[in-house]
Amino acid sequence: MAETTEVAIIGGGAAGCAVAYYLAKSRVRSTIIEREGVGNQASGNAAGGLNPLTGIGIPGPLAAFGWECFQLHAELYQGLKDESGIDYQHRTVGKIDLALEESDIDGLKETALRMDAVEGFEAHWMEPDEVAKLEPRISTSILGGMYDHGNTAADSHKLTNAFATAAGTTIREGNVQGLEGNGGKIDRVILDDGEISCGQVVMAMGPWSRRAESWLDIYIPVDPLKGEILRLELEGDRIQYDISGGGASIYPKLDGLNWCGTTEDWNGFDRENSQEVAKQIRKRLARIFPALGDAKLAKHTTCLRPVTPDWLPVLGQAPGWENVYLATGAGKKGILLAPGIGKSVADLMTTGETTLSVQGYFPERFATNLA
Repeated sequence: MAETTEVAIIGGGAAGCAVAYYLAKSRVRSTIIEREGVGNQASGNAAGGLNPLTGIGIPGPLAAFGWECFQLHAELYQGLKDESGIDYQHRTVGKIDLALEESDIDGLKETALRMDAVEGFEAHWMEPDEVAKLEPRISTSILGGMYDHGNTAADSHKLTNAFATAAGTTIREGNVQGLEGNGGKIDRVILDDGEISCGQVVMAMGPWSRRAESWLDIYIPVDPLKGEILRLELEGDRIQYDISGGGASIYPKLDGLNWCGTTEDWNGFDRENSQEVAKQIRKRLARIFPALGDAKLAKHTTCLRPVTPDWLPVLGQAPGWENVYLATGAGKKGILLAPGIGKSVADLMTTGETTLSVQGYFPERFATNLA
């Protein structure tokens, strides 16, 4: 019997699974097509920080949407946990951003003032002795740091699977080879072992989004940014705060492991763990948290983030196509943006409009034709 679905979602990362979840809320059934398992790429190996107040495009063109996504996460947690049976550990976290150079200080103080003015957040500058009271294992050579409380975090792999499970979506393992249709509509997804007839298509292919350029004859400038993380075991008391500084980041998890990284390398689709990068991470860690510099390695992971030229996502109807939508390009904010991507794209597919602040992310901002 031929395979059919209302919506074919190509890509089983956080974006694709969130679209499936919000489509299900509108009683639209979908099939997620994924070649390597749900949440097994960047979405499964992301540190899971949900920070809406800092990062590329914040303040700026990502600020309003980032805040909406942050609020969606808070509203979703209890219901999505109950619907899926998966506790993805959404929680509020405290963070310490360290100043290692004099040039770091003014920026951190300004950020603290901005964050402290936001309802639900608190932030302030700390002198080195104040930092030591919070976490005495931090290096004594720091010049101070910014403490903030109010950001949240989640287990990114469990969150992605919670979206898919609660959606009740069909997961189809397979490698997409192309799309077929006519009259501005796609009606079949061609796989290496068959095909699926569909009413609509969502391209949620992350860093592999350019594969669809030849299928759709449109420009989708999403490229892979490689990032590596070391999951380290630390003897003694569990670290209570996220910590960053000097190019190093530490994300303590509830299971006791500390996810440390994370790096940025434009190495195409190279997904191999690099021992040179591992040494670099440890060297940076040793500057801010010496005990982690030679801590036992539990796991070394590599992922590819989908990045656009303007570091903003690509969301909405594909130019020239009546029933094809893009949900990609979330860069380093993919887990934060996932519910907003899912809701906005599902809204556009089912009602033609959305209340979320995605107007600047439509695919039309890039060249629409490869000719």
